[in-house]
Amino acid sequence: MAVIDYEALFRFIQDRDGWIFHIGLILLATLAAHGLMQVVLKRLEAGFARTTTLWDDAFILALRTPVLLIIWVAGISFAGDVAQNETGAAIFKAIDSIRDLIVIVVVSWFCIRFIREVERKILSNASSTRHLDETTAQALSKLLKAVVIIAAVLVAMQTRGFSISGLLAFGGVGGLAVGFAAKDMLANFFGGFMIYLDRPFKVGDWIRSPDKNIEGVVEYIGWRQTRIRTFDQRPLYVPNATFSSISVENPSRMRNRRINEVIGIRYRDAHCITQILDDIRDYLANNPEIAKDRTLMVNFTRFGGSSLDFFIYCFTKTTDWVMFEQIKENVLLRIMTIIHSHGADIAFPTTTLDIPDPLPMSVQAETPEEPVEGDAS
Repeated sequence: MAVIDYEALFRFIQDRDGWIFHIGLILLATLAAHGLMQVVLKRLEAGFARTTTLWDDAFILALRTPVLLIIWVAGISFAGDVAQNETGAAIFKAIDSIRDLIVIVVVSWFCIRFIREVERKILSNASSTRHLDETTAQALSKLLKAVVIIAAVLVAMQTRGFSISGLLAFGGVGGLAVGFAAKDMLANFFGGFMIYLDRPFKVGDWIRSPDKNIEGVVEYIGWRQTRIRTFDQRPLYVPNATFSSISVENPSRMRNRRINEVIGIRYRDAHCITQILDDIRDYLANNPEIAKDRTLMVNFTRFGGSSLDFFIYCFTKTTDWVMFEQIKENVLLRIMTIIHSHGADIAFPTTTLDIPDPLPMSVQAETPEEPVEGDAS
């Protein structure tokens, strides 16, 4: 059985000024810090879960993996510095620059994770965060992620010794060439930016355009194009630049829906049209589904070709399409019942043939006499 010679091991460490021992202590300390941080993160996560704030939950979820990675990067970097000072090996000289790049990447990763977690929390609690809808949350998330990535690239280049001022100067000149080469892409980008800024519609809205054959529910708003689900369930992809040159209706933002119908009764029922109109007005005024703060009219409008026409003009309280159609059906059926209750009926196209009385005949037609044949004598 092998026996460990502790005295020889101790002399080995002393001969090398204890740097191997120091590296071992650093790695053990790093491992201990890793375990301690896991315990701290679990307790913080449990405490934040009892709060109603979205930011703390997103922060702790985004922090877990990056902070543990930073601990190991710091520990290994410190151990590498010790080894480089003792041995002078060239391989350890690159530790500082590698460490800086890794720290930049990890910090950027944490920021992107935090932005993503906040977006996910907002979208999952859309009913409680009324100040931010899905479209706004996605727009801010994309914008902040782009800022983080650009900042990380610039800082990394500065760390490696590149001149950012020269890069920016080159970008000013090269941006013109890129702009001409990718004008359609830039037009779509700025079109998407204006959608996020002006917010003519958002994800979930029903939109349509009288200028283009575009109608459906918005599913996704990207930086280049917007995806719309048509009512026959086909996806429609519209470049964002299109919305800057067309008119867009947003029926989802209606406050009411309108009932506008023309109904005609027979000419023979002209004696009761006033009572019919009064009863219809009373019915609509007392209907709980009809908006009282909007225009409500029931008026005789014209003498039709075969009917006496009147119109009804009112608004429902609901904007839901299915409920509106049901309310409209009930209103029209009730109006038909009111018309029938007065002994009248709804007119349909008819033609009346007016035949004047026959003129008196002053001259009677004479019938010519025919010769009578007799016996010849």
